[in-house]
Order: sequence, then C-alpha cells, then structure tokens
Amino acid sequence: GSSEEAAVDEPVDPAVAPINGWVPDESLPCYGLPGAVAPTGYFDPLGFAQAGITLNEVKRNREAEVMHGRVAMIATLGYLVGEQLPSPFGITGPANDQLQQVPLPAFILLTAAIGTAEIKRAQRGWVEPDFGNWSKTLFKLRENYYPGDLGFDPLGLKPTDPKEFATMQTKELQNGRLAMIMWTGMCAQELCNHRTLMGTIEFYQKVFAGVNPYEGCGDG
Repeated sequence: GSSEEAAVDEPVDPAVAPINGWVPDESLPCYGLPGAVAPTGYFDPLGFAQAGITLNEVKRNREAEVMHGRVAMIATLGYLVGEQLPSPFGITGPANDQLQQVPLPAFILLTAAIGTAEIKRAQRGWVEPDFGNWSKTLFKLRENYYPGDLGFDPLGLKPTDPKEFATMQTKELQNGRLAMIMWTGMCAQELCNHRTLMGTIEFYQKVFAGVNPYEGCGDG
C-alpha cells in the first residue's frame, strides 16, 4: 500500500552521526579513516587496524599518529632553524643538546604550556574517568570526537566539505609521517657524531673533497 511505499522512500539516518563527514564503517580498512595513498595504498603490516580491532582502538591509534606527526613537524623545523639562528638564551650546539641549556624559568613556562595543551586535548577527546570502574573508561575516546580535531584552527584552513577535509587530513598525515622519519634520522645522527646538521654536511663535504675533516681540531 501507500504506507509501505512511503516507508521505503523515507531516508534512513546513519546509525552513527558523521564526524567531519566520516562515518565509521567496519567493512572498510581503518573504519574508513583517510590516510591511504598510492603507491602503497592501505599499508598496515603490523596490524594496528586489522579486523577485530575495536573502533575506539583505531581512533586512539590515529589520534597518536596525528599528534606525533604534528610534534615531529615542529621538531623537524626546530632542528633546522634552532641550530642556525641565534638564541636569546645563548643556546648553541646540536639540537639534541639544547633543551638542557634552557634557563629554568623558561623551562617551567614551556612545561606548563605543554601540560595545559595536553589537559585541554584530554578534556575534548577523552571520556571522563570513572574511578568506581576505572577499566570502563580507561583510554576511551568520545564517540563524537574525530581523532586530532582539537577545534584549533586560527587560520580557518579546515574545509567544510567532507571530501576536501579527508584530502587535507591525508596531506597532514603524510607530512607528519615524513617528519617522524626525518626527526628520527636527525636525532640519531646527532647522537652518533655530536655535530649539528650543517656541521655534518660540512664534515662529509671535506671527506668527499679529499680534505682531512679533522684538520685544525684540537687534541682529543
């Protein structure tokens, strides 16, 4: 009858409200979150998002990836710029050795700023702890929270179109992944030879030019 036809034509609301245009889909890799690009496509050799992993775990892993990527991008820039520009505190040498040179008042302010930002992030993305049943809410993200979306967009760069948002999210993830690899390489290099990045480049320029890179160095 007409009532049955009306029921068929009536739109069906999704079981989960879209978040930035994303609706978790258990049938898709990583529940349909963006981030897969050619030539590798969906790449998960360690199985962090394999079948059977809960939506909360996938969202938490993505949150960790996004935030580590953002920190790595800042750190990469910090290594490159911090070693080349003069510091108001007289900080010098490889970036690995610069944090311990920061004056105590500035270090306290830096620590307070990081702590404040992390508390705000936890309040926005995580479910309040239930101390009566702590395992119920431990590491649990809010259902309406999109991993990494902290609501901080002073330049208004966040797209409103879901496809454009997914594209921008993928770009951020790819840049963050590259930055994590870059930072790891720079940190490891400075741990091995205790030279700045430019100091290492100059060292190998002398090596390949046939010049003794240690010439002019003091004893020891």
